[in-house]
Amino acid sequence: MKFGSHVPVLVKLLSITSGDVLEMGMGFYSTPVLHWMCQAQDRLLVSYENNPKYYTDINTPNHHTYLIDDWDKALIEKPWDIALIDHAPASRRKIDIVRLAYCAKYIVIHDTHWNQEKHYHYRDIWKHFQYRWDYNVHCQTTVVSNFAEVEDLV
Repeated sequence: MKFGSHVPVLVKLLSITSGDVLEMGMGFYSTPVLHWMCQAQDRLLVSYENNPKYYTDINTPNHHTYLIDDWDKALIEKPWDIALIDHAPASRRKIDIVRLAYCAKYIVIHDTHWNQEKHYHYRDIWKHFQYRWDYNVHCQTTVVSNFAEVEDLV
């Protein structure tokens, strides 16, 4: 099952950090896990989505959700401990990863297996990061950082 394969990485990062969390692209797997773990840890989660099919209007003191029509309007240039990149369109992901390169301690990128390169063009972003770790279970997820080592997270 390739869906939700990034959840173990998110859970591990949530266990070793304590700051704000950004979710770009809400989903049936990441959103509930992030919501409840951030709630339990009393930390802020901000979720952006551009597809009404995946958007959930949660909005609690710890979880702010936004349905947007333009990713440039997402207010993401601030400090985050974790940022999840799992949004559409595919061509937008690398733009937002670079936007977060010096804002997020850990950036979790879903769907980084080599056979997805034709959709996401991640090869253009690796040079922006000092550290990289690939989680190769079911569907590859990659963690990048310019702030901390990212080896053996799970």
